Amino acid sequence: MNENTNENILEIRDLAVDYGIIRALRGIDMDIPKGKIVVVLGANGAGKSTTLRTISGVVKAAEGNIVFEGQSIKNKEPYKIAKAGISQAPEGRMVLAGLTTEENLRVGATMLKTKALIQSSFEEVYSLFPILKERGHQQATTLSGGEQQMLAIGRAMMMKPKLLLLDEPSLGLAPLIVKSIFEAVKKISEKGVTILMVEQNARQSLLVADYAYVIELGKIKSQGEAAALLEDEDLITAYLGKKKGEQK
Repeated sequence: MNENTNENILEIRDLAVDYGIIRALRGIDMDIPKGKIVVVLGANGAGKSTTLRTISGVVKAAEGNIVFEGQSIKNKEPYKIAKAGISQAPEGRMVLAGLTTEENLRVGATMLKTKALIQSSFEEVYSLFPILKERGHQQATTLSGGEQQMLAIGRAMMMKPKLLLLDEPSLGLAPLIVKSIFEAVKKISEKGVTILMVEQNARQSLLVADYAYVIELGKIKSQGEAAALLEDEDLITAYLGKKKGEQK
């Protein structure tokens, strides 16, 4: 996408990932420009979540390379990748049972050095999701699905990441909540955070993204400016199962 590598905060080259004898990713290349929103689209099992999990170090790469800010992070320990400035809001939200909303958020700030930084992170998250402040003393597992998704994103934002990985942020949510989640994604981007997002909700994600990749069976099938892909009715229908203008 960008030939000038200085513009890219993250570069993926010929990345392959195996699950046993199954090759889940088969040599993908991606460029993630600094400060932009990039979405990875595709059907279930295409390799979208595997891509994010390999970037964050949870899944190991078999081949290829992942370069973040000019340094290879391929197969580094997840905590080192997080320390470098990459955080992830995982699929399924993964809120921590037995902890309150505030305590869940505080877990995301464990790498911050000072109380002042932690406090500024709380203020930033609460400005994005005011409901989380209201629910601060409530057990996180008793929050609604939408509130838990906000908490997952907020927890990832607590560490002040340079690159935020979002795995299916709209999954299972009502349309009004989906709209508010994507509005928050846009606000996060406006703060200068680069976002790499995996989604099945093609239309909503393309409306906020700058660039998009379509993965099919572990390979990049298509890519382009998000606005252009949004107008490509054949691509939307063929690969994403949605006609232009159709809501999830």
